[in-house]
Amino acid sequence: MDDFSWDNHSFVSEFILLGFSRDSRINAILFNIFLFLYLSTLVGNGLIVILIHLDSHLHTPMYFLLSVLSMLDMSYVTITVPQMLVHLVCQKKTISYVGCVSQMYIFLVLGITEGWLFFVMAYNRYVAICYPLRYKVMISPWLCGTMVVFCGLWGVSCFLVYTVFTMCLPYCGLNEINHFFCEVPAVLKLVCADTSLSDQVDFILGFILLLVPLSFILSSYVCIFATILKIRSAQGGLKAFSTCASHITVVTMFCGLAMFMYMNPGANASPERDKILALFYNVISAFLNPIVYSLRNKDVKKAFLKVTGWGRAPE
Repeated sequence: MDDFSWDNHSFVSEFILLGFSRDSRINAILFNIFLFLYLSTLVGNGLIVILIHLDSHLHTPMYFLLSVLSMLDMSYVTITVPQMLVHLVCQKKTISYVGCVSQMYIFLVLGITEGWLFFVMAYNRYVAICYPLRYKVMISPWLCGTMVVFCGLWGVSCFLVYTVFTMCLPYCGLNEINHFFCEVPAVLKLVCADTSLSDQVDFILGFILLLVPLSFILSSYVCIFATILKIRSAQGGLKAFSTCASHITVVTMFCGLAMFMYMNPGANASPERDKILALFYNVISAFLNPIVYSLRNKDVKKAFLKVTGWGRAPE
């Protein structure tokens, strides 16, 4: 490792990602599991994007947002999983300083963009269920596109500041990151300085970028459920609730776990717990999205049967 000493600190040129285990047999098992999850995620989310693009009946705001979510999920796992797979089967488990910074920044940008996209999707469902007659007026294609662009720009601007702040801190010569990728809480544990300020920054940013959109989402669903309770038809109420159930599942998986991790002080965080949490809101949630949205959605099933020509969808 090439380190350069100056003022009792070392300028680290690369990091070592410890991953999950040093046992080659366990790593071989994990490699097969994560390879399956990664390929399934790409195929499932990619299929949703293709179906929405090819079937004109799916050219609606809801499915536009779903296609954006699928593209984010494919990008999200591609930032972390391929490198993790390589490290599971190779002896060298290093990542360059620049590579670590890039991975951390892109991961954070995609993550916060997805978190705020969930709020946009909740707002879309809120208008569709609470104001069905005004839906096409209130949710236009232009508005959808604008909100998606806002989510992306918000993620880029916020985490550019965050990443610069993180990587400007002094790092010790010890360059082993107890994680399977460069995630901020794990990287900050190598800082040769008091991290109380960075912990406070973690908490504040977690509050603004995770808790705020989650609060908006919960508020939207309170209004949605209040409207559902007013629907006299049991079938109509069940259909409205079913429309939102998949969204609630994904939001809980993604935002809840990410918020729990990023809003906890670094000193109290367990590396093994952080790895498991990261797996769920990074890999598992992206894997489940196409299953949750497609298997419970008649429109997607119908589009799949139409595009593949394998048969007719149920009326």
